[in-house]
Amino acid sequence: MSTDVLVLGAGFGGLELATRLSHAVPDKAHVTLIDRQEAFMFGFSKLDVMFGRRDMSEVWHPYRAIDRPGVEFRQETIVSIDGASRRVVTEAATYAPDVLVVALGADYDLAATPGLVEDGCEFYSPEGAARARDLLAAFPGGRVVVGVLGGMFKCPGAPNETALLLSDYLAQRGLRQASSIHLVSPLPMPIPVSKRTSEAITALLVEAGIEYWPSARVARLDPVTHIAHLEDGRTLPYDLFLGIPVHCAPEVVARSDLVAGGWIPVDPGNFATRFPGVYAIGDVTSAPVPRAGGIAEGEAAVLGEVLIAQLRGEDPPPPYDGAASCYVELGKERVGRIDVNFLSYDTPVAKFNAPTSEGFVEKQKWGAVRAARWFGSL
Repeated sequence: MSTDVLVLGAGFGGLELATRLSHAVPDKAHVTLIDRQEAFMFGFSKLDVMFGRRDMSEVWHPYRAIDRPGVEFRQETIVSIDGASRRVVTEAATYAPDVLVVALGADYDLAATPGLVEDGCEFYSPEGAARARDLLAAFPGGRVVVGVLGGMFKCPGAPNETALLLSDYLAQRGLRQASSIHLVSPLPMPIPVSKRTSEAITALLVEAGIEYWPSARVARLDPVTHIAHLEDGRTLPYDLFLGIPVHCAPEVVARSDLVAGGWIPVDPGNFATRFPGVYAIGDVTSAPVPRAGGIAEGEAAVLGEVLIAQLRGEDPPPPYDGAASCYVELGKERVGRIDVNFLSYDTPVAKFNAPTSEGFVEKQKWGAVRAARWFGSL
């Protein structure tokens, strides 16, 4: 008899898990993959859209392209989740699977920063990236603030990427000399787990003339004066404010019995929750690792091996080691790579590979390989 596996969320984690189970045990597991969206977008593609390098229509990967043995995709909105009973209700159906995996990622709390909706622009959602694109296209030059508004956010390298790509973008339009760029972040350094990596990125920010304010957070924006007020009392005037919003668990997760402290606690070695047969991976958990697509993919890989071993009656695999690689685009079509390991040693470690034009090509290939793996050749 086939085991019914219900995966909520078709991001990095959900897609990788469904693919692994289909490859390894299509005869032992039937995977139902649910997402409210009709297509997937890589996070880095939002920067391509934002800076006018690609059209929005070019960066979507439709879920209807998924054609894997034992995998069924359903576009549905989840109404409720009950971990104790493994019961999930959507707008279209009710599910009671043998195995439940929550991979719904993180949502954004725009209201957590007063003034952001009225006078700023978040660029982490596809809609926000498209709006930022239009604002930048009409921008005549002036004062730009890139602000990280919460302590935990997807892709720790993204604020630095945004500031450096913005510098290039304004230079290409002949507006760089007439503009200033401030990067404000509550993190003490660009990549907190590595001083050497952070020093290298900070040097690139300085080289590009970007004013970097670490250990600082914007508390509110004043839509009348166009001034950002920081928690430490400092102020920053702006003509354009680009914000990475405060992150939170999706509302349907926050209402469930799975959450403690705002997120889903899991065993970081195998991603089990406190309920038998219920797991969680990716940004929605409180696992002691960063929120990032590559991390979610690695978690899904381990959970996939856990479930495959259970279905085959084999010994469980080694626990998740927290290892991943993250590409960071640092301007002038140069991409660096940060290789991290968060759980194998006493403290997290990171190695920085300096940005090169070859790294830019490697990053494009990295995305193309995953698109082909998850969706087939589109």
